[in-house]
Amino acid sequence: MAAGNATYTAQTRWLRQPDEAFTDNRYSRRHEWAFDGGVVVPGSSSVHSVRLPFSDPSAVDPEEALVAAASSCHLLTFLYVAAKAGWIVDRYADDAVGVMGRNEQGRQSITRITLRPAVHFGGRAPSAEELEQLHHAAHEQCYIANSIKSEIVCEPQTA
Repeated sequence: MAAGNATYTAQTRWLRQPDEAFTDNRYSRRHEWAFDGGVVVPGSSSVHSVRLPFSDPSAVDPEEALVAAASSCHLLTFLYVAAKAGWIVDRYADDAVGVMGRNEQGRQSITRITLRPAVHFGGRAPSAEELEQLHHAAHEQCYIANSIKSEIVCEPQTA
């Protein structure tokens, strides 16, 4: 599971609407993320950061995206680790949560991401200790967990 020196891209696009003065700070924060596979995702600032109507609560905000990236990376790495160890995973769901707070420099940041994966196995399920070892190995190998400064905590949920 080595990514080597791969490059990952995303294009972020925003366009000021003609009726927005901009310098009054009353402009839409809605934008788009476009990925190399053709998927376009609506993005916006969080309503926790920028009030309505300048944020779009139906779009994905960067904080949510960071939490989703950590959760997705753990999922994909867990599936790899489990398959390599001979376990059969039938279903995996995670209700991940990110917490905004102040970092060591006193700046706003996502200070903690808690993953709560619930994994259903086909056949024999691993013991609690074996499951913890699988999650630990996935966490250690997860590219995103290895890339961000925020603490990432994994709290597996019982299925």
